[in-house]
Amino acid sequence: MTHTNVQPFMQKTQTLAVLGLSALLVATFFFCLSVGPVKISPIWVFKALLPSKWLHGEVERFQSSEACSLLKKIVLELRLPRTLMGMLVGGALAISGCAVQGVFRNPMASPYVIGISSGASCGAALSIVLGAPQAALPPASFLFALGSAFLVYALARVGGQVPVGRLLLSGIAVSLFLSALLSLVQYVAGERQLREIVFWLMGGLWSVNWSKLLLSALPICVGVFGLLGFSKELDALSMGEETALDLGVEAQRVRGIVLLLASLATAGAVCAVGVIGFVGLIVPHLIRLIVGPGHRLLLPLSLFGGAIFLSWMDLFARTVIAPSELPVGILTALFGAPFFLWILRRSRKSPGW
Repeated sequence: MTHTNVQPFMQKTQTLAVLGLSALLVATFFFCLSVGPVKISPIWVFKALLPSKWLHGEVERFQSSEACSLLKKIVLELRLPRTLMGMLVGGALAISGCAVQGVFRNPMASPYVIGISSGASCGAALSIVLGAPQAALPPASFLFALGSAFLVYALARVGGQVPVGRLLLSGIAVSLFLSALLSLVQYVAGERQLREIVFWLMGGLWSVNWSKLLLSALPICVGVFGLLGFSKELDALSMGEETALDLGVEAQRVRGIVLLLASLATAGAVCAVGVIGFVGLIVPHLIRLIVGPGHRLLLPLSLFGGAIFLSWMDLFARTVIAPSELPVGILTALFGAPFFLWILRRSRKSPGW
């Protein structure tokens, strides 16, 4: 393909990716609300989501029986908060992974790999053991996540660069230390607290309700919308620190702010549903292969892709062995670990960004 044909082809690919992911996101939303022990038609799901005053004469037929009232309750009180939480968490982890990869100029960086998720886990577990109120989980998770991110970055940095090997070793070292701390927390925890921590560490959306959704939505949304505003700066950083400085981008300040926002979004996600790994690694990498490295599209499409990916993982987790369900964190790890090894193999052939 000649150079003159590359740009129109990429523009068509990007347009199709935007339209395709947008349509798939909407379809996934309604499909997740339809599927479960009680199967509900997407048409009824749509009606259940509409305010009664918008249904006019149809509202009497829709609410005329106890069955219809029950269906509305299932959609609005059980499935809707869980579906929204899955999309919110998946999107937050994916866009955080995309931003962290841009900061480190490394396709293997993610909140899970570099220890942000481990830090958030430790903060939340300590909060549970200390008997802190539910509202204390997000700030505790955030502080530990932020500390982990900056520690890994400081350990891995060599002359303005973050080599793959040092990043992995630093992330592993910090994660192992945090795992030891987490084991200590579990050892001193009471029986009820230990059970809560173990289930929480598996990662799952089974305990999601409206109050938990609203509590986690604020830090996640602040982090996500903040990251969306750094596309130009991340593009500059991807070309190297010297080039970024020539373009007027203060590399150190941008890295600090981006890590802060990524830690905030990740902490909000982790304290809501537990540890769900590899979403921030898989999704941005796949989106980058489709639309290219430009963060103007890469960040929002990673957000969409993460929401879609985790929604389908959760749907599979709650239906494959129904009426029981699998922790969704186990499924993402089963998908993510082989994918991580594939990226690691590719990076040996073409190291760096």
